[in-house]
Amino acid sequence: MRVVLAEDLHLLREGLVHLLRAHDFEVVAAVESGPDLLTALITHRPDVAVVDVRLPPTFTDEGLQAALAARRQIPGLPVLVLSQHVEQLYARELLADGTGGIGYLLKDRVFNAEQFIDAIRRVAAGGTAMDPEVIAKLLASNSRNEPVARLTPREREVLELMAEGRSNAAIGQRLFLSESAVGKHTANIFLKLNLAPSDDDNRRVLAVLAYLNDK
Repeated sequence: MRVVLAEDLHLLREGLVHLLRAHDFEVVAAVESGPDLLTALITHRPDVAVVDVRLPPTFTDEGLQAALAARRQIPGLPVLVLSQHVEQLYARELLADGTGGIGYLLKDRVFNAEQFIDAIRRVAAGGTAMDPEVIAKLLASNSRNEPVARLTPREREVLELMAEGRSNAAIGQRLFLSESAVGKHTANIFLKLNLAPSDDDNRRVLAVLAYLNDK
C-alpha cells in the first residue's frame, strides 16, 4: 500500500515512516510543507495520504488545504488527517463530497500503533476513521440546526459511533444494545436527517457528515 506522509516535525515524521514501513506500507513521499504535499499527492497518487493540518510556510491549515486541492484533481483520494487540532471548517469541507475514505485522528489520542495502522487501512479501503472528539465538535457546531435537533440523545450517540466507522454490531456492544435496536436507531437517524438508508456503513456515515456540512 503506497502512502504519502506530511508532517513538519522531523523526528515524528521519521518515526511515522519507520512505523509504516514496519507494517509493510510503501512510503513514496514524506514531506514537511503544504506545497510539497500537494506536489507529492498529484505526482504519486498514493493509496492513502496521512496529513498533518498545520504545515509550513504559515503553520495554519496548509495540510488540509493541500489535501482538498489534491482531491479536486484526484476525486476520492483517501486522506487520513493526523493533527493536534480540529479545524472544523476544512474538516467539514473534506467530508462534504462523500467520496473516498476519510479519517481525522488527534495525535494525543492515538494510544497505540495498532489503532493508527488500523485507521490507515480502513481509510485506504474507502472507510472512515474519526476521533470521537472530532465528531463531537462537528456535531456541536450544528446543534442548533433543526434536523440535528430532532435526534434523541441515544440517536446522537449512535450517530457519533457511526461516524467513527463502527458497524451496527460494534455500536451495539459499545452502547449495550441489540443489533436490531441499533438498526432501528439508524433508520430513525436517516429519517430525521432526510437521508435514504443504505446498507453501506461507510457511505452512510459520509452521507450524514456531508449533510451536517451543508447546514
